[in-house]
Amino acid sequence: MSDIISVQDLNLWYGNHQALHHINMGIPEKSITAFIGPSGCGKSTLLKTLNRMNDLVKGVRITGSVCYLGQDIHAPEVEVSELRRQIGMVFQKPNPFPMSIYDNVAYGPKTHGIRKKAELDEIVERSLRDAAIWDEVKDRLRKNALGLSGGQQQRLCIARALAVEPNVLLMDEPTSALDPISTSKIEELAMKLKEKYTIVIVTHNMQQAARISDRTAFFLLGELVECGPTSEIFSTPKDKRTEDYISGRFG
Repeated sequence: MSDIISVQDLNLWYGNHQALHHINMGIPEKSITAFIGPSGCGKSTLLKTLNRMNDLVKGVRITGSVCYLGQDIHAPEVEVSELRRQIGMVFQKPNPFPMSIYDNVAYGPKTHGIRKKAELDEIVERSLRDAAIWDEVKDRLRKNALGLSGGQQQRLCIARALAVEPNVLLMDEPTSALDPISTSKIEELAMKLKEKYTIVIVTHNMQQAARISDRTAFFLLGELVECGPTSEIFSTPKDKRTEDYISGRFG
């Protein structure tokens, strides 16, 4: 399985505080990679670096490289909006736009110049189907998205991200604000989506990482301690710190 994203000797500072130290790792395509570790370990910071969301934070400085499909994402010729189209993001708290369900999903394609109603209709239906929410919303596409439940809103946000046809989907603790039933729906969805997309998920929930991911990366104090097949990380970790975290001795 080839790597779609490659991180080499990545360091990141917020002002004088170094949040990431010498990160080296690959993200294999069409698989689920989970980032785990205690709060403040750098996992969300790294996730947001993969599509340059950290550009929006004042005082950020980065050395090293993040390559996507072989190109350094910080190269001057990289168009950030196109990078973020190809590497989409779903956040911790569902954040639908205060508009109809249909318009939420059509927003991205419209921004990228698609105007024909038939084409938009097709994209909206496909994206909502891929996000496993079509059957629940197909009769109320013109209703306000804020009327949906939290779990439905999160699946709508996934549909919105899929509508612009990304290659990679970054998920920053996508189930932490959801109830157990909604959580299991998102987990099932992620496992289905990896047939078409590469997924990177930050999670506080180790059981979640064990259930759905193919590879797991454990972070501590801004360092990547260990990365490998999930079954190995959870059964035979190579580093004592990984073992201590997984067995609940800290975190």
